[in-house]
Amino acid sequence: MAAITPDVYLSMGLRSSEYDLLLKRLGREPTLTEVGMFAVMWSEHCGYKYSRPVLAFFKKYKEAMEGSGLENAGVVEIGDGLGVTMKVESHNHPSAVEPYQGAATGVGGIIRDILTMGARPIAGLNSLRFGPIRDGEDDPAVVRRNRFLFEGVVAGIAGYGNCVGVPTVGGEVFFHARFSGNPLVNAMCVGLLECDKVTTAAASGVGNPVIYLGSATGKDGIHGATFASDSLGEDNEAKRPNVQIGDPFAEKQVIEATLEALGTGAIVAIQDMGAAGLTCSTTEMASKGSVGMDVDLDLVPMRERDMTAYELMLSESQERMLAVAHLGREQEVLDVFHKWGLPAVVIGRVTDDGLVTIRRHGKIEAQVNPKVLTDECPVYETPWEEPAYFNVARSFDIGKVPVADPQESLLRLLACPNIASKRWVYRQYDSEVQTQTSVGCGAADAAVLAPRGTLKGLALAIDGNGLKTYLDPFVGGQLAVVEAARNVACTGARPVAATDGLNFGNPEKPHVFWQFHEAVRGIAEACETMETPVVSGNVSFYNQSDLGEVLPTPMIGMLGVLESAERRVGMGPLTDGALLMLVSTPLNVVPQSGLGASAYLAEIHGIENGVPVPPNVPAEHRLCRFLEKTIGDGWVEAAHDVSDGGLAVCLSEMAMASGGGLNVSLDSGDRLDAALFGEFPGWVVVVVPPARAVETAQLAERMALSATLIGAFDAGSANLTIACGDATIRVPVSSLRERYEHAIPAAMHVEA
Repeated sequence: MAAITPDVYLSMGLRSSEYDLLLKRLGREPTLTEVGMFAVMWSEHCGYKYSRPVLAFFKKYKEAMEGSGLENAGVVEIGDGLGVTMKVESHNHPSAVEPYQGAATGVGGIIRDILTMGARPIAGLNSLRFGPIRDGEDDPAVVRRNRFLFEGVVAGIAGYGNCVGVPTVGGEVFFHARFSGNPLVNAMCVGLLECDKVTTAAASGVGNPVIYLGSATGKDGIHGATFASDSLGEDNEAKRPNVQIGDPFAEKQVIEATLEALGTGAIVAIQDMGAAGLTCSTTEMASKGSVGMDVDLDLVPMRERDMTAYELMLSESQERMLAVAHLGREQEVLDVFHKWGLPAVVIGRVTDDGLVTIRRHGKIEAQVNPKVLTDECPVYETPWEEPAYFNVARSFDIGKVPVADPQESLLRLLACPNIASKRWVYRQYDSEVQTQTSVGCGAADAAVLAPRGTLKGLALAIDGNGLKTYLDPFVGGQLAVVEAARNVACTGARPVAATDGLNFGNPEKPHVFWQFHEAVRGIAEACETMETPVVSGNVSFYNQSDLGEVLPTPMIGMLGVLESAERRVGMGPLTDGALLMLVSTPLNVVPQSGLGASAYLAEIHGIENGVPVPPNVPAEHRLCRFLEKTIGDGWVEAAHDVSDGGLAVCLSEMAMASGGGLNVSLDSGDRLDAALFGEFPGWVVVVVPPARAVETAQLAERMALSATLIGAFDAGSANLTIACGDATIRVPVSSLRERYEHAIPAAMHVEA
């Protein structure tokens, strides 16, 4: 056997020190296949070697790491014997190279993560980031590339999700120059299952058969996990083979076959072949079960018969699963998959030697202790440092920024792609398939599902804020949590659990590691107070290219539960004469009048500076309970939280959703623009019938919240009118809608 030279293991992403550790753990020279297996399992994408120490901030993660290890996604019991499982996963690098397939296979992979918990996937969401798409915002070639990536990613999500039969019910899109060349594509999936039927990925039972299920293995996606653990560079096109190719129709067959096979009771454990393919599934399943596994690669269904052990173990071909069945019951599993027209074959056995043994053409190509691959990945902690820009942001003087014309500012903000309607995106998605969608895209602050088998409703949202997190990572992490919770609460749901997608630059850089550390600390503390534990998640590092690193972007997927799906509300007022009430949390400090890090400052004044207002997290928790109570009791007919663009944008969106007009009067305070466009966490506009106004305000006061009447809904009006101090904004709702609905199609040069 030829010795492995440095250029071989370095090209796979292993460091010299890691290769030396590999030699020490094996006690011998490795085979090429073993080196490849270590390279992918010890990559950041699989091994979390930079993020693992920081993720200990999350109570559930720490418990899992100290116990039996993480499953594919967490399960949240919702009553009626049912549980919800959810997870978010990134597919950033593949989408930068091949946007359609990168996004499509991201959707497919996260669906299989949910499926292997024994759950039926019932909803998808996504959180996307791209560079500027408007002419003149960057070099023309860069803008064209950003549009290409945006269009391709959306088409990939739609093409896969629509065909596989899982509704895409929500999401968000944000544009910034720091994402040029570095798109962020985070896919979230939610599944429903019976709590007593949760499956495991832990292999067990010596002699039990190991079964390959699903599509044949090809040469696509080899070293995809390593690719995701490195920076993008000039050789992006050369990395196209690292991008997997998806087949949504095969995925639909896999979903139905897997659920049917699980229903037989013949399956002991199951895991999808996602990142690192057969390497990840064999080693993780064996490690979690503290058993060995003997696999014969000659039996693996393959697209090309000349594939080597190295290629077969590292391929990330899509729509594949690995299962362990009860001995003697394997035929039941095989028959189900064959009925669905899918390959299914026994490729090995569970052993008692504690080793994963891989054979090809009768020769042992790899033989390793799986725990060395899964549990002994070297862990690194970069000494972090607070960057100079942070102090600059904290000392930013808002007094030097002039107050812009309020009406023109509002119209410009509504036409800003970060605030404008995302209808061009979500109209490409099938949000109604499975016929459980009660509130779909754009109608409320969160999507609402009414699953069959229960009266309960599920509210789902995903939120992130890269610029705020960049300017203050700890506060940015907190804000992502409380906004996601607030969004599901605005439908009437109680926020109960979160999943996170943590997207950052190179963790080996001190300022990036500081951003990551502080953002995770903020998320963890906020989730603890909000009683929304992080039950699953994903870390994506090295999101940078020749154009620079991305804004640090934690994305929070939030699950809320309604006692009755029928009691959910949207954001649009319904009843003529209904009152608008601003309910708000007390804020301990309001730096820069609420305009620091705001959309108003960035879009109207071209300034990205200042710091966001820190949320009062205990009060946010009370606010969510207030919304749950008042909406559940029928006191509130609509609710919408104040976020990007401030109160004026919030009111505009409510007017556009109402079919009528709004008449509003506000106190201008110290600054007119702060009153209209300041971004204050913990602000929600609720719509109440006049007969319920007093008791709604009294309840808010008892919960230590403020409630102020600010206006009314006029079903016969066609205007949004906001009187603020000496200034008055009066705009036809049709004009608001024209700016709001046409902004993204105009930037993309397509029909609205």
